[in-house]
Amino acid sequence: MTHWDKQSLSQVERERLLALIASRQPEHGLPRAFYHDDLVYQADLETVWRQGWLFAGHSCQIPNPGDYFLYDLDGDSVIIVRGDEGRVYAHHNVCRHRGTLICLEPTGNVKRFVCPYHQWSYGRDGKLLTWRAMPPDLDKSSLGLHPVHVQEVEGLIFISLAEHPLDFDDAYQVIASVVKPQGFTRAKIALIADYDVRANWKLVWENNRECYHCNVNHPQYIRANFDHYNSDDTTEYIARRLEAVTARSEAKWAASGLAVTHKHTGMTEFPDVENNIWYSANRTPLVEDYVSESMDGQQVAPLMGDYTDPDVGTVRVRMLPNFWNHSSCDHGVTVRLTPAGKYLTRLRMIWVVDEKAQEGVDYTLDKLLPFWQLTGEQDWALCENAQHGVDSRAYVPGPLSPYKEYNLDRWIRWYLRWLSDGISDR
Repeated sequence: MTHWDKQSLSQVERERLLALIASRQPEHGLPRAFYHDDLVYQADLETVWRQGWLFAGHSCQIPNPGDYFLYDLDGDSVIIVRGDEGRVYAHHNVCRHRGTLICLEPTGNVKRFVCPYHQWSYGRDGKLLTWRAMPPDLDKSSLGLHPVHVQEVEGLIFISLAEHPLDFDDAYQVIASVVKPQGFTRAKIALIADYDVRANWKLVWENNRECYHCNVNHPQYIRANFDHYNSDDTTEYIARRLEAVTARSEAKWAASGLAVTHKHTGMTEFPDVENNIWYSANRTPLVEDYVSESMDGQQVAPLMGDYTDPDVGTVRVRMLPNFWNHSSCDHGVTVRLTPAGKYLTRLRMIWVVDEKAQEGVDYTLDKLLPFWQLTGEQDWALCENAQHGVDSRAYVPGPLSPYKEYNLDRWIRWYLRWLSDGISDR
């Protein structure tokens, strides 16, 4: 089967997938087949990726009318473009004549979209404008570019390939309320770095949902944050430090309308399986004397957004299945992941700064990049090593740590629920 959809899924295939889901032992990792089986991979694409909301990019990537960029998922190429009136549109990158790709370059600016094959042209809003050598009585209004659902949230662009996408209202409110002061709507791109990680996309999320590995593998991260501590290793000294930092931050930030929304050690509990919450955003203090997630904890670029003081902690935003962001007072770092095969995940890291900041004057990449560049590359290497491990026929999923991997268990249960709901014949 080269392309999977719910309608074409046979009863035998459905039963095999449901049996795999049932084979997962509670509070253990996923069985080996979830990283290798062709049918599982196609089911992932259809039930998770083509049904959820996907982060495509930052609004500041397309500041002017006609600016566009492409986002590709398993043969689906999507154009994200700024329209004439400033609105963001998303269209399938497929000519309505013979199906040719319209945009061949990953980014650009257009007055109109012109198919390179037979020169049918479309407006930035996707409406068909001209066609050569066609009968004059054909209905142009029915032959515009196929639209893709799009949501713009305080400078973040999300798309959905679903015919009937998940309701976005709650996600919008949760994300916008935390992100607005960051000023992503008044930002610019400092750097985009793309990585091909030779690992199943689920291994990348599994790595993201636990900090069991942080103490050994992320030396710069653990110097800046409290969330690698858990109930098994939070000493009285650490608890007092966090309590003091939280109390100071709450008192100071209140005057600026900011709030501490994560006040304890350990990672924020996410996702919420029982309530099917696939989005999350919070603000949490950094350790004492750190105002930015930089190598020395000091400010490395001008303040962003509404901030007037560098002491604003760190903003964390996550949305399943492909997005997370870590933002400090002076910059934000976004990760977008996309499956490109059972054993390949394409990662994009985007650094943003205030729109008025000038490279070489107000910031330098050698100070802006290393904290998250190192953390990301350390993780990508761990994910590839994990893929080599689950490749082995000796691999059997082991028990998860209740202290360190509670979010990994939550993620696995969320994934299995979406997969099960997506393949059910209800």
